[in-house]
Order: sequence, then C-alpha cells, then structure tokens
Amino acid sequence: MNRQRVWDLPIRLFHWSLVISIVFAYVSGQIGGNLIDWHGRAGFLIVGLVVFRIVWGLIGSPTARFASFVRGPGAIRAYLRGEWRGIGHNPIGALSVLGLLALVAAQATTGLFTNDDIAYQGPLADLVGKDQSDRFHSLHAWLQNGLLALVVLHVGAIVFYLHVKKENLVKPMITGWREVTPQAARASSTPAPRGGGFPAFIIAVLIAAGATYAATGGLLPATPAAPAQPAAAAPAW
Repeated sequence: MNRQRVWDLPIRLFHWSLVISIVFAYVSGQIGGNLIDWHGRAGFLIVGLVVFRIVWGLIGSPTARFASFVRGPGAIRAYLRGEWRGIGHNPIGALSVLGLLALVAAQATTGLFTNDDIAYQGPLADLVGKDQSDRFHSLHAWLQNGLLALVVLHVGAIVFYLHVKKENLVKPMITGWREVTPQAARASSTPAPRGGGFPAFIIAVLIAAGATYAATGGLLPATPAAPAQPAAAAPAW
C-alpha cells in the first residue's frame, strides 16, 4: 500500500472546528437559558468558518478547490459506473459538501436576524424590523431540521463507505493521508494537494475574520446613548 496525501491542514482544522461548532450550537440552542448567548457566539464562529471554506475553496490546495471536485452530470455518471479515479471528494460527495455548506450558511445567517422574544436578539435583527425578524426566527427553526437530515445522511454515507466499500473516510480527515494500492495511486486523476500556502491561508483567515466581525454587528453605526436624566431634587425637609 502507498500513502497518498489527501487533505491539507487548513481543511482538516476547518472540518473538525465546524463539527464541534455545529454540535455545540445545537445543544446550547436546545438547552437555552443562559447558554443562548453562547449559541449566538457559536453562530458567529460558524459564519467565519463557512466564509473561510469558501475562500479556501478558491485559493487553497487542489483537493480543497471547488474546481477540482464540483463536476457536472457526466462525472456523476462516471462515478456511478465505477470509472472515477480521483482523490478527495468524489462527484457525489461534492453534492453533499455543497449542500452542507449552503444549509449551514443559511442557518447561521438567519440566526443573525432572528429573535425569540425572550432572551436573544440577533445583532442584525434591527436592520429588518420585528415582523421580518420573526419570519427569520421561523426559518431558522425550519432550516435546523433540514440541516439535521443532511448531517444524518452524511454520517450514513461515512458508515456505508466504511462497512460496504471498506474505505475509511474519517482517518484521512484526521491525518491528511490515505492508504491506496500502487495501481490506484497511479490512476488518481487529482494532483497531490499542493498550492494554497501560507499567504493564501492568511488571506482566507483575514476575510473570514472580517465576515465574523460583520456578523456580530461590528460594522453597524453605534447607537447613540440615551441622554442622562437629571437627578431628582432632594426634598426640602
């Protein structure tokens, strides 16, 4: 067996950070109470992570770039016929990646505009008004069910590959490497994950940090402080 490089470090850090953030956001949202503020903070982090992944999908290493794994119907048919020989996301897995990113982005974005009329108001809720904020709250709850369904499907696919196709998809996302036969290594059509590099990583991090700052309402004009009320006069007695 040969070792073949699949995932770079930024992709692996992104993946596991997103997993932890989503789990924490879900649990804290279900518990509510004092954890609801931390639920919101997890949402800010998720916004930054998704933006980082989008940028890294444009300027990162080849297996991370959308252009290397997002293909048309022809590639999907070839994969279903067993003719696909690439590394990284296969054409079916690419659909899962895009679906998860889209749903996670929508879920986090709606949370910025939502309110629960009790303990939490998103930092951008005032931009849309109360009625629209209530609609975002309903959409936020509805998207959660779709996201949970897609996560279950994603985990199910991992289990299927492990037990039916005898391919461990989790280990390469931890180590960055997979073991393949020499024939499979030669047949892989995707180049080894080079490119990206430290300058590209810094650019992606800075853009993600800017998006996170904007998500917290940091770009909104400061609300003028209420004028101080004059102190009540002391009684004459």
